[in-house]
Amino acid sequence: MPTNTPNKVKYGLKNAHYALLTIAEDGTVTYGKPIPIPGSVSLTMDAQGDTSTFYADNMAYFVTAANDGYSGTFEVALIPDQFRQDVLHETMDEAAQVLVENINNQTSPFALLFEFDGDVNAIRHVLYNCSASRPSIESETKEDTIEPGTETLSITADPRSDGLVKARTGDTTDADTYANWYKTVYIPTEEEASEQNGGGGSV
Repeated sequence: MPTNTPNKVKYGLKNAHYALLTIAEDGTVTYGKPIPIPGSVSLTMDAQGDTSTFYADNMAYFVTAANDGYSGTFEVALIPDQFRQDVLHETMDEAAQVLVENINNQTSPFALLFEFDGDVNAIRHVLYNCSASRPSIESETKEDTIEPGTETLSITADPRSDGLVKARTGDTTDADTYANWYKTVYIPTEEEASEQNGGGGSV
């Protein structure tokens, strides 16, 4: 539960969830119920976007930085079968209960939710418009000690059509919002969203 005491550090990774994203014909975006992805190992998402500088009066007169979202990797102990079906669109052969990958499979967009621990409060995040590519197939022979292998997804988090990229909780986040983070995908109010999209100020 968030308090007014700020975190000094963050560490760890846990409580990863995904929520399928649907875009209606009129452009309305909705999300399914967040579904857990157990076994989070690591998440690295690098900011994407170029910086453009306009020079005048012998100095950097105006600077803009594009926000093209994030891209990176998400490593888990084992990718759940449900994620493979929902997002990667592997199909289940019902008779034999075997997951099948087909060249015609198209991936589905989703929101990715997760949290980092803090010395005071956990910091909860959501990336609103993610896509994932197929993981590599790899493992190693067993030796004297067993070292579990992991699976890694390449993740791209693009801005939504309305500009939303991500959200995260803070030290003063509303208690209900914090508690319900993994029940429904948090969406800012229309007033907050319009301020974010309409600001357009210089950097």
